[in-house]
Amino acid sequence: MLLPVNVTLGIVLAVLLAVAVAVAALARLGRARAIAVAGLRAALQLAAVSYLIGWVVRTVPWLLCFLGLMFAVAVRTAGRRITRNGTWWWAAAPIAAGVAPVVALLLLTGLVPPRGLSLIPVTGILIGGALTATVLGGRRALDELETRRGEVEAGMALGLLDREARMEVARPVAADALLPGLDQTRTVGLVTLPGAFVGMLLGGASPVQAGAVQLFVLVSLMAVQAVAVAVVLELVTRGRLNRVSLLSAEGE
Repeated sequence: MLLPVNVTLGIVLAVLLAVAVAVAALARLGRARAIAVAGLRAALQLAAVSYLIGWVVRTVPWLLCFLGLMFAVAVRTAGRRITRNGTWWWAAAPIAAGVAPVVALLLLTGLVPPRGLSLIPVTGILIGGALTATVLGGRRALDELETRRGEVEAGMALGLLDREARMEVARPVAADALLPGLDQTRTVGLVTLPGAFVGMLLGGASPVQAGAVQLFVLVSLMAVQAVAVAVVLELVTRGRLNRVSLLSAEGE
């Protein structure tokens, strides 16, 4: 049985969001306002998307435009989370490198039909996974390079190339971006029942069908996230994605 869309649901959601904001404020986590804004934005965005999907699934051009919008928002979000300078747009590379081959494979094999109602949710899940991996991998790598700058310079003094010296420092922490996906996959069915599985059951699918879809999602996400982390790590170590201010760069 699906959740009823009524006043009760709205009240419960408002209470849960208020609890999240209150806990963050009382614990001084520094994210109370961000949680409130995120909750309100999610409500507005989902309302708009729920309306728009009914239109975009009817024609291929609108479908492609909607997928392009999803990708653009993911790139902007990931890039600005990693850095505030003009290199943020490089976040497009790890997201595209992870998502595009997997979506192409699914379409070519016929596992996902080229219809909006199938392509939009699958692509959205994959883009979301690539976004998360890109942000975590990029931020952790850049943070580590800033903290252990001396070790990077020492490696270069010993004869390592710039990229190699940075890679030795950044690779282990960037790889940690894969841990959430790995843990979710390892514990699925034992600790958690992820959204795709629950959604399929609520929609009337059999447990076997729901399990197959969830396994497909988890394995696809691991592939997407592995590629995204590898690419963002390469971009960071080569200096394409960095935190050098524009003023500093001009001064040099």
